[in-house]
Amino acid sequence: MSAVRFTEHATQDGKKIVEICLNAEKSLNALTLEMVDFIQPKLDACKNDDDVVAIVLDGAGEKAFCAGGDVVGLYKSMTGEGDKDLPETFFTREYTLDYTIHTYPKPIICWGAGIVMGGGMGLMSGCSHRVVTETTMMAMPEVTIGLYPDVGGTWFLNRTPGRTGLFLGLTGARMNAADAIFLGMADRKIAVEQRGAMFEALQAATWNGNNYSVVSAVLRQLERQSAAAFEQVSSPVADHFDQIQALTDYDSAAEIHAAIQNLETDDKWLQKAKAAIGHGSPLAVQMIYRQLQNTLHMSLKEVFQSELVLSVQCCRHREFPEGVRALLVDKDGKPQWTFSSVDDVDPAFLDELFVSPWETNPLASL
Repeated sequence: MSAVRFTEHATQDGKKIVEICLNAEKSLNALTLEMVDFIQPKLDACKNDDDVVAIVLDGAGEKAFCAGGDVVGLYKSMTGEGDKDLPETFFTREYTLDYTIHTYPKPIICWGAGIVMGGGMGLMSGCSHRVVTETTMMAMPEVTIGLYPDVGGTWFLNRTPGRTGLFLGLTGARMNAADAIFLGMADRKIAVEQRGAMFEALQAATWNGNNYSVVSAVLRQLERQSAAAFEQVSSPVADHFDQIQALTDYDSAAEIHAAIQNLETDDKWLQKAKAAIGHGSPLAVQMIYRQLQNTLHMSLKEVFQSELVLSVQCCRHREFPEGVRALLVDKDGKPQWTFSSVDDVDPAFLDELFVSPWETNPLASL
């Protein structure tokens, strides 16, 4: 069974829509290097195929579009069980794919149903038409494994209203469909049951050359028909916007961390965010804050280059593998973080993580 399933859907006027389906349902379609290496050449080929009018990117099963990158595979390489060069190879190719999607010259519809986290957010964020459903649960929870929101996360988190992106990066807070629309991380809310109808409408459409408009018209109609499915779905991020602004209105990661930890609330969404940053890596809190500061005015290409530096450096230190071990391998939930608190993080150690290990960045040719 292939890790990625490719299907061509013929249109009534002789064109085709190419469906790229992540096909690893048991692992919640976690993104592996094998998947990346299947998808990249397919997108490259479709780019030059005049018969291909649009791409649909989705995941097998009902539980997840993509629950993140294959961090367990990275863990094995970091602990000497696998290829020691895997981190650099994986991140270089993953970010190249993400950048390809961001800059693609044809419509890409991402059907973001179920869990969309980490690497899944990276795939989705660059698509021209990002669909969320009533089952969508999005998050960038890297703080809990000693990492930071990569895959372009430092691009899209810096482009959310106010400081919501900073809060979401630091706490890994979960987002629903309404949040995704409010934050600008999705374009359409469509009922999950309309997936088949979407393909039928795309196939029945007249592709007149303005392919983005054709896709938008189809999704717009489906969104209108889906209104009832979202009547009871409100946005916790929008509802807590003023409080998020207050909690992040400080000039250091340590002060923001303290403000969230000192929060007294009965609100379950905020309680979860507080618990996550409390259990998360102190080093990651500092790293996330600095990365978002550093990249604020960078281009998309520069963002991916900076993320490659930071991600590869994280794989050369103990924090990231320790977080993966505690949460996903041994699953004891008791990571032994390098620093005991956010205040104790050594500035020199933090500085080292942002120093490029190469003279020429592997993503210089993006």
